[in-house]
Amino acid sequence: MNVGIGGTTRDAALASLQPMLGDAAPTGLDEYRARIRQAQALMRGQGLAAIYLHAGTSLRYFTGLVWRGSERLVGALLPADGEPEFLAPAFEEGTIRGYQVVPGAIHTWHEHENPYRLLRARLDALTADGTRRAGLCESTPFFVVDGLREAAGDWQFVNARSVTAACRMRKSAQEIALMQRAHDMTLAVHRAAASMLHEGITAAEVEDFIDAAHRRVGAAAGSYFCIVLFGADSAFPHGVKTPKPLARGDMVLIDTGCLVHGYMSDITRSYVFGTPSARQRELWNLEKTAQAAAFAAAQIGVPCQDVDAAARSCLERHGLGPGYALPGLPHRTGHGIGLDIHEWPYLVGGDTTPLAPGMCFSNEPMICVPGEFGIRHEDHFYLTSQGPCWFTQPAHSVDDPFGVGNRE
Repeated sequence: MNVGIGGTTRDAALASLQPMLGDAAPTGLDEYRARIRQAQALMRGQGLAAIYLHAGTSLRYFTGLVWRGSERLVGALLPADGEPEFLAPAFEEGTIRGYQVVPGAIHTWHEHENPYRLLRARLDALTADGTRRAGLCESTPFFVVDGLREAAGDWQFVNARSVTAACRMRKSAQEIALMQRAHDMTLAVHRAAASMLHEGITAAEVEDFIDAAHRRVGAAAGSYFCIVLFGADSAFPHGVKTPKPLARGDMVLIDTGCLVHGYMSDITRSYVFGTPSARQRELWNLEKTAQAAAFAAAQIGVPCQDVDAAARSCLERHGLGPGYALPGLPHRTGHGIGLDIHEWPYLVGGDTTPLAPGMCFSNEPMICVPGEFGIRHEDHFYLTSQGPCWFTQPAHSVDDPFGVGNRE
């Protein structure tokens, strides 16, 4: 049996965990105001009078207002100059006011009124220089876009990605600190989950444990997501309809994460329950080599696509692929992360965005061998002016994936 895999009861594994949230503090008003200033400078440079931020993570990023989207229009207008204004149903005004972090007027509409005309009226009121071009954040649903089109008059609406993504893809030190805490918590949960595995345990039982473990280390909402796969199921990157129970000799793939003040963790660990076969050992080590190649390629100024190419060519040199062909790597090498689990930019062919300080990425060049198993080593890194830094250190070895032997 590999070191750190199995041998512990569920209760003992859970008891081994301690609260880890500590002094992690949510984003403060000064940081939100700095984000707004950065967005407004970009808007002025691009000839945008304002951008509309629909309920969701961009609304939260710029204003601190946490609101889940629904069929009703709730959001904020951020003008190129001045304070943001909020739009919401009249019956939600008191609740919105209670959740506000960045102050601003709240303009309301009753259920029989047209909220898109209200948004248009506020745009007219906010712009005195004649500019009739506004941006919509990428997450704005079609029903809002369609409603605005009917009420637009001479207003032109464009994708605000050049503002929202440009701000959000480069994280501040405070954002990186929150993601560091979330990743530290999830890695501790991974170690505990590995320790309580036993033959016959189901994926659902492991998922329940991981949720409880995330709560124990301080993630109030438990797991943000969780994928648990054994044996041949592990060759399916995002799972199967009916996961099999664990058997000796199975590859184990567990992918999970949590939230710390809205910021994500996302770590996958793959290891063998029992003694690895020669083929499992070979491909486990190759996956580690490909992950290391991607990390080494992730230098300031390098196009995102070159990081994907580094991992993919490493696998191809060892007979996998080519390209997205299986057995091999069927998806991109990595994604950005922050308030959303998948953010811009992406480590994939065709994304020529130059790497810059503050960008954060997953590094997960998964190997899928249909009918046998899959291996995904997924850790995240952030860019400093000197190059990439890991949030969590990669898996140690196939025989001791969590480096338990090194700590004893």
